[in-house]
Amino acid sequence: MDKPDHKQLGAQLDLFCFSDLVGSGLPLWTPKGTIIRNLLDDFVWQLRKKYGYQQVDIPHLAKKDLYEKSGHWDKFKDELFQIKTREGHLLALKPMNCPHHIQIFDRKPHSWREMPQRYGSTTKQYRDEQTGELNGLVRVRAITIDDAHVFCRKDQVKDEFLKVWDIIEEFYQTIGFDLIVRLSFHDPKNKEKYLGTAEMWQSAEDQLREIAKEKKVKAEEALGEAAFYGPKIDFIANDSLDREWQVATIQLDLNLPERFDLTCVNEKGEKERLVMIHCAIMGSIERYLAILLEHFNGALPLWLSPVQVAILPISDKLNDYTQKIVANLEAENIRTEIYERNDTIGKKIREAETQKIPYIAVVGEKEEKNNTLSLRQRAKGDLGEIKIPELVSRLKKEIESRTL
Repeated sequence: MDKPDHKQLGAQLDLFCFSDLVGSGLPLWTPKGTIIRNLLDDFVWQLRKKYGYQQVDIPHLAKKDLYEKSGHWDKFKDELFQIKTREGHLLALKPMNCPHHIQIFDRKPHSWREMPQRYGSTTKQYRDEQTGELNGLVRVRAITIDDAHVFCRKDQVKDEFLKVWDIIEEFYQTIGFDLIVRLSFHDPKNKEKYLGTAEMWQSAEDQLREIAKEKKVKAEEALGEAAFYGPKIDFIANDSLDREWQVATIQLDLNLPERFDLTCVNEKGEKERLVMIHCAIMGSIERYLAILLEHFNGALPLWLSPVQVAILPISDKLNDYTQKIVANLEAENIRTEIYERNDTIGKKIREAETQKIPYIAVVGEKEEKNNTLSLRQRAKGDLGEIKIPELVSRLKKEIESRTL
């Protein structure tokens, strides 16, 4: 049996597409695919909101000067999409979101009482990947990141890391992934790849070791896997095909606060250097959706399915009753699709199954008379007749619990 391929599943389920006119590595999301993206992002924000994160919004480009100051220009200028204005200014499509978030933080002085500040935005960033490296949603040029940055004092680092760790655990338990923890450190033999001093790196990496120890996890140390500005805790997920994927990340940054002179006024009235924490729960939403589609072979859980119930009337005579069912379900925010084409019921069922829709409701004259519908569940088959209020209750319970 062939292994699932997210590119084939995306076309089969009508989730995303590519256009030669738009360009390689630039996916376009259909209404169904956009529903899934938004559901995942909403879930991340629901979890973050409990810990005081605030949404911000940033533009998709910036002057070269911003990336020179952050260090991205020196390290990655060949990977940036560069734009020259009519007046001769050089801009770049953002390869990272952190420098923009820094400018929002640095718009005014901050007191120690305001620390930490937690900003986040789900937004695109861009990399000029080589054509031969592009691969469906796994490697793209327009990358959507559920990106967040915490500006905090040094004695707040551990607590903030643990909060993000809690968010990551809850998110991935819901999806059904077991996580492996990796400490991604710098390679002392390649100092030119990184910003900052050896002392800064030693201090930062020791902090991450202590955090992993407090969580009582066995974490392997991977030299050379750090970001150029600091070490990180990476989370590795095993999918149903027994493949390992690096998904979530929490990164400690002592370098960008130095470069941008980020401070707060402490209890003594003195300026105190801050630190930054970079964190992404899904990381690249494109890549994460590729993993999910292949992990579930396209059969997404009910809460994530763009169509949750397919309504299959046996004939046009049942249109009024079908619309009554749809109205009841959509009033409870249950996503439905009616198969109104003049096909046999068997063909309609096969098509809905091909679309991997979790529930199929067959409606005939008997069901109209009994004020019911005949329900089929994906992978379980015929469940028999059920009244509309009972169906609504069943689906809402499954959706709210995010049952796999």
